[in-house]
This record gives sequence, C-alpha cells and structure tokens, in this order.
Amino acid sequence: MEGRSWHGIIEHVLNTSAEHMMWAPGDSIVVAVSGGPDSVALLHAMEEISRLHMPLRLICAHVHHGFRPEESDREADLVRDLAGKLNIPFEMARVDVPRYMEDTGKGPQEAARELRYRFLHETAARHGAHSIALAHHADDQAETVILHLLRGSGPGGLSGMRFVRHEKKVQLIRPLLRMYKTDLIRVCEEKGFTYAIDSTNEQRKYKRNAIRLDVLPFLGQYNEQLVPSLNRMAEIMSAEDEHMDTEAHRTYQALVHNEGGRSEIKVSAFRELTVALQRRLIKLILNYLPSDSENVDFHKIEAVRRGMIQNHPTTWSLDLGGTTVAIREYDTASFFTRERKQGSTASAVYHHEIHGSQDSGFIRLPEARGAISWKRLADSSEFRIPMGPNEAMLDEGFLTFPLIIRTRAPGDTMQLMGLNGSKKVKDIFIDDKIPPSLRPFIPLVCDGSGAVLWIPGIRRSPHAAVQANTSSVIYMSWQPEGGTVTGD
Repeated sequence: MEGRSWHGIIEHVLNTSAEHMMWAPGDSIVVAVSGGPDSVALLHAMEEISRLHMPLRLICAHVHHGFRPEESDREADLVRDLAGKLNIPFEMARVDVPRYMEDTGKGPQEAARELRYRFLHETAARHGAHSIALAHHADDQAETVILHLLRGSGPGGLSGMRFVRHEKKVQLIRPLLRMYKTDLIRVCEEKGFTYAIDSTNEQRKYKRNAIRLDVLPFLGQYNEQLVPSLNRMAEIMSAEDEHMDTEAHRTYQALVHNEGGRSEIKVSAFRELTVALQRRLIKLILNYLPSDSENVDFHKIEAVRRGMIQNHPTTWSLDLGGTTVAIREYDTASFFTRERKQGSTASAVYHHEIHGSQDSGFIRLPEARGAISWKRLADSSEFRIPMGPNEAMLDEGFLTFPLIIRTRAPGDTMQLMGLNGSKKVKDIFIDDKIPPSLRPFIPLVCDGSGAVLWIPGIRRSPHAAVQANTSSVIYMSWQPEGGTVTGD
C-alpha cells in the first residue's frame, strides 16, 4: 500500500468505509484531530469525501492535554485554523491530565486517553453524531498488537483495534487503519497540509513509544514485512474472534438461565463445550453481571472453568473479587453479586397459614420461585395417587389446622415413607443434592401440631396419608417458576 497518491488515499478511505459500513449519507461524524500528520490527513480526506462523494456533517474535535503548554497551544491553534479553512465546526476541551492522574492513580497515557475519549463522546452526544472518526493507521495497529502480545492477550487483544467498534451509543471508526504513516506524511507534504510533531513521541518512558522506536525495528531485522504481517494477523484474528464471540452469545442464549440477578448453567451442558468456548462463555457471563471490579482476567476465568469441569468436589464457592461470586452446587453453576446473596438470605424467612375454613387458595412464594395452591376434595372419585413430588394428597381427618407453609428452621425433622423414625430436613436436602443456596428458600408444609407433611418438589411424609375410608382430602400442588427446585 506504500506510494499511494492523494487520490489513492481518498479511494482507499471510500472503499474501507463501504466495506465496514462506517457511514451513510447525511451522517454527523466527529473527527478527532490532534494536529499530527495522520489526523490532519484524515480531516482533509473526510472533508473532500463529504464535499465530492457523499454529504456528511463533520465536527472537528481537539483535546488540549496541558502536558506541553506552549507546544499544545500551537497544536490547538493549528487545528482551529485548519477547521476554519475547511469550514468545519470546531470543538476543543482543555483537560487537566496531572490532576486526573492524582485523583485516579492512572498513568499519563491512560489518563490522557480516558479524558480524550470522554470529551469525544460528549461532543458526539452534543451534536447528535453517529460516529467518532479516529486517525489510527497500520503502524499504530502493529504497535497495539505487540503491546497486547507482551501483556499475554488472547485473540481479542491480538485482533488489535477494530475498524468499527460500538461504544456508548456511537461508532468508533478508523478509516485509515490499513494506511501507513509514511504515506500519510508524504501526502501531507505533497498537498501542503500543515501538521505538528509531538515531541513526546520520542520519549521511551512511554511503552508504546519504546515499542515503535526499539521493539519493532529489532524484530524487523527478521521480517522485512513485519508491520504488514502484524496487520494481516490482526485482521485474521479479528474475524476469528468475532466468530467465537457470535458462538459464545448463541451458547449463552441456549444454556444460561437468568433470574433475579443470578446467572445459572448446567455443568453437564458446559462440559460438552470446547475449552475455547467454555472460557468465552464464562467471560460473557461475568461481563453481564453488575460488579465494581474487573472479573475477566485469564486466571479467574480458568479457576472457574476448572472448577466446573472437575468431578470432585461437586460443591464450591469462588470469590472473584469485588462483589462477584461463582458457586457450583452439584450440576448447577451460579454467578451473582454478593449484594444479591445477602439480600436473598435476609428475605428467605416466610410464614403463611391455611385455615380449616378455607376450601381453596393460592399462595405465591417469590422467595422460593414458585407458588402453592390447594383445594378441599369431598368426592372420593377425585382422590388419586399424586403424579409426583409436586403434588400431595392429605387426609383432612388426620390434620391439625392451621396448616403452615414456612421456611426450614434449625432442627426440623420429617418422617419418610418406608423409613422408621425421622430424618433431619437438612440431611434430606443433602441426600437429594439440593444446592445449598436454594435450601433457605424451599417451603415446608406443616400442620398445627408441627409435623412436617410435605417438602414441595422433594419429599412427602406418611403423616395424613389418604386411606380407603378417607372422606375429605386437602389436595396441594407446587408450581415452580421456570423449573423445579429439586437436585440432580
């Protein structure tokens, strides 16, 4: 791509924008212009395209970082004058990077970037812009790939910068991402476009500068086409990363159940996925959770993944930092924030009564994710054997009213059919592999004497069983929301 003429660059930008659907006629676009040759060339190219090829509304945006006061003032004046000559609206912000560094603890480049993008987004919102055009080029892309490689990034990082990325309701677009800086400088010189040179670009204390000045030239000894090769790799990785993201989202929709701020997935289904998709899915689940910390580093994702594929132990809990928790309970893995867990435990205690004067009724139990209905049956033709653990038939003659629907209390025991004596409800939950996080919510149906008659969805006591001479039955039904509370 070297040796491009100005006409060739315009043609290239038009082709790139069409390929990646960067804009449409009439779009408003904020063009970020630092004053360097790349951004100056971009503004000129966008202005010519909007004037001769496609109507666009451009806004020139410049950030005065305040690092080099006199030099920054000259850059601001240069960009302001350029926007004026091209008859493009000009927006500028002065930001205090040193103070922001002090307030946030961030380094100079990261702090400057955050403040710059904040201003660009504010400008886009103020003008109702569809996109923010950035002047990153192929040499920047090569630096980015090396920088991410040194950090140990996965495919997402090795994809480098995207041609188009959606962020805060606008598109970030990079029309020059396949262009090389030498071409941009040459056309600026040939066309007489005035630009500035940032003196900090030669300071090796900034990692990106060191990569450009030292690392890339050193590696270039072993590959004369290093920068094109890195850009080619970024495009290949970008396409494959996008494919894997699509697969991860499809898998998320198919396998992950969300309710009340909690994301759940069956471990048996998770194990069927490839390792790459397992990692992507965990990352996606964690990204969707509200959290006050970064949960998506490789070590956390791998800890969760290994915990989900292991055979023993079948229950564990991982604190992922901040407020995020991952737990596995038998065949179910759950992800949620700690606030939800604390709030749910606090609201788990409930107590409802069914009195003998009531012939039917319905009690919703949001804490248990379900509801219990009941009715009195006096016709023996309606008596039948319950269809499963979600139904119970109780001989009214052996009941003490009121019947009570409540949460488990310490020391609760229950008689079991076919078993002499009683068993602790806690042990019943363990034997039936009921996840510990669900146990505080599961209802117990008791009668006025305190006997536990039925654990909906799980077990029935022989107490008040229907006999041949039963004349009146209380029929009860458990209706779970979105599934049962039973174990695996």
